[in-house]
Amino acid sequence: MKDIKILFENKPGQLALMGEILGDNKISLEGGGVFNNGEYAIAHFLVKEADRAKMELEKVGIEIKEIKDVIIQKLRQDIPGQLGGFCRKLTDAQVNILTQYSDHSNQLIIIPDDYERAKTVSAEWMKTWWDNQDYVI
Repeated sequence: MKDIKILFENKPGQLALMGEILGDNKISLEGGGVFNNGEYAIAHFLVKEADRAKMELEKVGIEIKEIKDVIIQKLRQDIPGQLGGFCRKLTDAQVNILTQYSDHSNQLIIIPDDYERAKTVSAEWMKTWWDNQDYVI
């Protein structure tokens, strides 16, 4: 999975056009969102076929700013403080979170400034939280 960062003109129909183009080309979105930024809107979407999505969207004038690797992190919904705890571990490892959203399976999607370091933190978090149910933040 990859994140595609899209720059939309902030006007009606942009999200509809994106959804139609991707749908017509059988490209599924797995999560994401659109955020108003004045004259433009910035969108981040999780897709399996990011390069193909980029190609199809650019054909109709939708600008793809970048494609990035993501950390897909399952958090324990039954334990409060998971988001803060995981983000603190990233902070302690000197990883900056550039973008965060959720996918359709209620998993945390993180675009970090240091993917390899964030991947290590994520793996350690999974081992700690899913192998040791008595762990406390």
